[in-house]
Amino acid sequence: MAAVAPSRAVSRRSLPLLRGLVGLLRLRSSPHATEATTDAGVRVRLHHPRHPVAGPLPALLWIHGGGYVFGVPEQDDAVCRGLAESLGIVVAAVDYRLAPEHPYPAGLEDCYDAMTWLARRSDIDARRVAIGGASAGGGLAAALALLARDRGEVAPVFQLLVYPMLDDRTSARSDLDDTRWRLWDRRSNHFGWAAYLGDTDPEIAVPARRTDLSGTAPAWIGVGTADLFHDESTAYAKHLADAGVPCTVEIVTGAFHGFDLVLPKAPVSRSFFASQRDALRAALVDRAFPVPSPHNPAR
Repeated sequence: MAAVAPSRAVSRRSLPLLRGLVGLLRLRSSPHATEATTDAGVRVRLHHPRHPVAGPLPALLWIHGGGYVFGVPEQDDAVCRGLAESLGIVVAAVDYRLAPEHPYPAGLEDCYDAMTWLARRSDIDARRVAIGGASAGGGLAAALALLARDRGEVAPVFQLLVYPMLDDRTSARSDLDDTRWRLWDRRSNHFGWAAYLGDTDPEIAVPARRTDLSGTAPAWIGVGTADLFHDESTAYAKHLADAGVPCTVEIVTGAFHGFDLVLPKAPVSRSFFASQRDALRAALVDRAFPVPSPHNPAR
């Protein structure tokens, strides 16, 4: 698949067409999901376990990918449904505002609103709420973990970062071999980050630029060796570990960006999903990690 996949998925010119194509997913989305809206007007797509379970349930706030500039929650219906049914949890996929029309912090604030809304629901155990996402969604999840720590309202127990888009500086690295990348290259990366950041100071908005990661939720980070985000993902994992945050890293040899979405039935993709599922089970069901205190550690 890597031999025929394009290296660049999005540019300023192709963005309207790509948004239109992805938007069609709303027409064929899973009928098992339900829709809800937060008080602030953020749309959330809810996936419940097939067999009802008594009592408040653990939950995962899922943030879709798309380079901060495109995507809809429906694109991850299969992933969300699989996690909800296999773990017996509620998975809430948030429809956040996109750049460049809505640069930082609009999308992040939508995710924060969805997270606090989810934690307040009577059918959700607020002590067992995880956050996660893929690509730009993983980057937003990492930023959300930091924002949750700083505001101290909700304390997520886990962050699931699937080949996360964490560091705008990767676009400027001249040592990277551009012929290796599929679906997302340095030019796409530069466009996505420029659209998302706008005039914002990157030191504030970019997770990999933050110097203090302590007090954030334990993490799982998964990425392929042929993914543009490999180096920034492993570097972020090291920074988390150095800050005393438990972090598990899953490296998939030869895997390109989004490989599991392109070929979901391939054994390597199934194994990648199983690793995510097991990490969430440990955090939400088995409670293998201590529950973070909902307060600002800097206070």
